[in-house]
Amino acid sequence: MVKLSNTGAYLLNGTEVVECNGEEQAVLTAKTGSFVPKEEAAKNTIAYGILKDHNTSGNMEKLMIKFDKLTSHDITFVGIIQTARASGLQKFPIPYVLTNCHNSLCAVGGTINEDDHMFGLTCAKKYGGVYVPPHQAVIHQYAREMLAGGGKMILGSDSHTRYGALGTMAMGEGGPELVKQLLEQTYDINMPGVVGIYMTGEPMKGVGPQDVALAIIGAVFANGYVKNKVMEFVGPGVSSLSADFRIGVDVMTTETTCLSSIWRTDDKIKEFYDIHGRSEDYKELNPGSIAYYDGMVYVDLSKIKPMIAMPFHPSNTYTIEELKANLTDILHDVEKKALVSLDGKVDYKLTDKVRNGQLYVDQGIIAGCAGGGFENICDAADILKGRSIGADEFTLSVYPASTPIYMELARNGKLADLLATGAIVKTAFCGPCFGAGDTPANNAFSIRHSTRNFPNREGSKLQNGQISSVALMDARSIAATAANKGYLTAATDMDLEFTGPKYHFDKTIYENRVFDSKGVADPSVEIKFGPNIKDWPEMVALTDNIVLKVVSEIHDPVTTTDELIPSGETSSYRSNPLGLAEFALSRKDPAYVGRAKEVQAAEKEREAGRCPVEVLPEYGKVMETILKEFKDLKKEEVGIGSTIYAVKPGDGSAREQAASCQKVLGGWANIAKEYATKRYRSNLINWGMLPFIYEEEELPFTNGDYLFVPDIADAIKNKKTEIPAYVVKEDGLKPFTLKMGELTDDERDIILKGCLINYNRR
Repeated sequence: MVKLSNTGAYLLNGTEVVECNGEEQAVLTAKTGSFVPKEEAAKNTIAYGILKDHNTSGNMEKLMIKFDKLTSHDITFVGIIQTARASGLQKFPIPYVLTNCHNSLCAVGGTINEDDHMFGLTCAKKYGGVYVPPHQAVIHQYAREMLAGGGKMILGSDSHTRYGALGTMAMGEGGPELVKQLLEQTYDINMPGVVGIYMTGEPMKGVGPQDVALAIIGAVFANGYVKNKVMEFVGPGVSSLSADFRIGVDVMTTETTCLSSIWRTDDKIKEFYDIHGRSEDYKELNPGSIAYYDGMVYVDLSKIKPMIAMPFHPSNTYTIEELKANLTDILHDVEKKALVSLDGKVDYKLTDKVRNGQLYVDQGIIAGCAGGGFENICDAADILKGRSIGADEFTLSVYPASTPIYMELARNGKLADLLATGAIVKTAFCGPCFGAGDTPANNAFSIRHSTRNFPNREGSKLQNGQISSVALMDARSIAATAANKGYLTAATDMDLEFTGPKYHFDKTIYENRVFDSKGVADPSVEIKFGPNIKDWPEMVALTDNIVLKVVSEIHDPVTTTDELIPSGETSSYRSNPLGLAEFALSRKDPAYVGRAKEVQAAEKEREAGRCPVEVLPEYGKVMETILKEFKDLKKEEVGIGSTIYAVKPGDGSAREQAASCQKVLGGWANIAKEYATKRYRSNLINWGMLPFIYEEEELPFTNGDYLFVPDIADAIKNKKTEIPAYVVKEDGLKPFTLKMGELTDDERDIILKGCLINYNRR
């Protein structure tokens, strides 16, 4: 189904691949009459051209990108605008769309969520933005329908900001990166590698975009094949896919840990823009006649089978056929992996879902930016028409991704077909994707066409003994399972006949309900602040030397942002930095917050010119040990902070709160073997936290230890990549070395100043 090249590769005329196996020069010369070095051919990718058009540095190795548009949802836009306001924001300099698709359940947390919405509306008026009310559209569907454009770049504060199928290079980043764009600064990265996704063939009937996406994720996630690179979809197989199908694959590229994605475009994408009344935004995009890629992923669409990603990661993939043939073994393997993911805190079982040799599912969900597309829902309705989902535990909920899609489903009869089966069709909402909608019962097993199946994404609370789990599947196989009353069924196992109705986009609902300032700011508008909307607390600059207490130690192979700051109902507090911080690591290490606060109290005493030992008595012995070797050290030049260690933190969401919650609790660093994503590392930096690396398997410290890092400010100023540090033990200081990856000049200054807000107040 999916194969990976071991080398870089050339793509000739968009149709033929030549791998770099030592003979590429002779092969290219024979086929094209000349040889183009890979450095030159790399400039012929679609990605290179778009990045060049948006780069302001004049140096394609060190990019300084300015985006065309920005987009955020109601978990992130309050914090972003509050940060920008604190930094002097007067007006949104480029189109900025504020959607309300995450905190839409306004009964959760009292008035908190709707207060955030009113904050967003008044800010859109004051600063010249666009406000999309709750239930109208999920963030990414609105962007597809109204924002995307060929050759453009969009930055969003949601990790699934991916519009590559429409010819738009889009990136999901933490809020501070959007703040930089609002302050007319740049997005600074090294030129990323570009990996070709070479598609051939066409999908068999019943195979959908999620099946293709999961097959790719399963092949490239664990080995980091596309990590922090751009995935460029090329090859003749692309033309066999509809626009909706491509969109459904594209949005899931986030789960590979790639930086962004881009696709070649054709008449099917032109038709998408025509349907949405934006023909002028279409641009034909193709790689040059000889383009070089840093790797090549071969996807034979005709061999893709219905897939399932078992708990607790989108890369834990199997074909449904394989799962059914090896049911007991695979379920036992998932249970074994869960002991790591769930720290053994609950008795997790899946084998009890086997009934008469079949896997029984409790719930099906088709939702959001991945599953809520028009074609997904129409195909699901066709599979279910005339059937019933039954009157047992199994339930089915469908969330169209926007009101225009919902309206068309009502007009063409598919809505009625779904409702007649016992399915429930709801409004546009991202809740099922992040643990705030359709939460299953304890020990229930849910199959979802959504983006993630991390622990807690379905609403589990391990500390309360509550656990359920999610597997990812395509809408078609979810519908087939629903038609089979909850027994796992691949769509290809059914007699299928798809009607394929044409989509008609009706923009009147947006014209009637969406506030669009047309880029005109109105400074006279007063922002509405609810009682939960708080300013960021003051943050101090990095001191010359630091003492760090390790307050959490996580040895999972990967730590997701959901484990650093849980999603779900905690999102109601996203606009209250201190309130939200109370939930930090709460489902992974419930003692973390208390430990961090103890250290923070000592730092507050130091900042006030008082003795930290009064609130943290153990600090006295720590300093005694340090001063035995560093006799000239001045105590006032030593800051006190906390740090966590995790093997590979930051997979998943772009939410800056995964880092900022640590910061507002006194965190000054993370230590990791590596960082799962560029965006999490950037979040740490933008909140003034040191992104340390320690690559050795055996740690020199353990949870509760104090670390001393002398002359850290000088090390950052002088661009040192190896940082001497010490573990403070009763019998003295034990030296070890931390590493610091590449930092831009601005990033170093942000860390030295203490955070992005301080940097912009300079």
